[in-house]
Amino acid sequence: MSTPKKLTAAAALALPFALLLAGCAGGATDADASGSAAENEVVRIGVVGAGDPYWETYKEAAAEEGIEVELVDFSEYSQPNPALSAGELDLNQFQHIIYLATYNVQSGDDLEPIGATAIYPLGLYSTQYDSVDDIPEGSTIAIPNDESNGARALLVLQSAGLIELEDGGSAFSTPAEVIEDESKVRVEAVAADFTASSLPDFAGAIVNNDFVTKSGLTDDELLAQDDPSDPSAFPYINIFAAKAEDADNPTYRKLVEIYQNTQAVQDGVLEVSGGSAVLVKTPVDDLLTSLKDVEDDIRAGS
Repeated sequence: MSTPKKLTAAAALALPFALLLAGCAGGATDADASGSAAENEVVRIGVVGAGDPYWETYKEAAAEEGIEVELVDFSEYSQPNPALSAGELDLNQFQHIIYLATYNVQSGDDLEPIGATAIYPLGLYSTQYDSVDDIPEGSTIAIPNDESNGARALLVLQSAGLIELEDGGSAFSTPAEVIEDESKVRVEAVAADFTASSLPDFAGAIVNNDFVTKSGLTDDELLAQDDPSDPSAFPYINIFAAKAEDADNPTYRKLVEIYQNTQAVQDGVLEVSGGSAVLVKTPVDDLLTSLKDVEDDIRAGS
């Protein structure tokens, strides 16, 4: 599959992103016909990493607003979107815009973002080497095997000087675009939840933020990462997602506000990320514009 070499959403939304960075920034529900929320409504939210302490804080804050949150924990990124589409969840919160766009195009679905959470850096970790320069030529680096995070991982490795990508790479690059005779290392795609545990078998691995803390990795093993505050990172904003028909549900929108405006939740997100997360309160219209632009780019490259 050919891939587009520019991500139009990032350029188009660079200014709004810069302005919106904020340091602090189941079953179906029983909303009535007017869309108002039922008292003590139960909302099932799919996440990856329900053990993070801030989720309990979030549930308590939601309960104070009369909303009971039931977290459904998944071990793999491939699971929460199909579960949401099938009605097994009401919302999910685990993915960025590019991941959702890729899922929508490939599945023919129309899930939508209803609120922003944060952008997380994507890092290169190693338990064998202390710096990028120490990584031997010809060794292998593990990257996530899903398309959107895999492409982002390749860009991290290129910025670290470990590989070269055809035409400079893009948000849709694949391992096939690695120019072998100009690259220091090889790459191997593995399931995202295995990148950290596979570190003994590789010179290094690109590990998604969800799996860094639970695997016990620290900044001591971090060799390189991208910059989540860069305007080009806009499509990597993590989001709450809902089915299109539920995008305006007032209870779901309230849950986004609780996440964004509860100080203890925001502090918890920062703590789990090691202070690296960039918290955002991006308008939903901008998220939707970015989603549609990325979806168009994906279709254009198909």
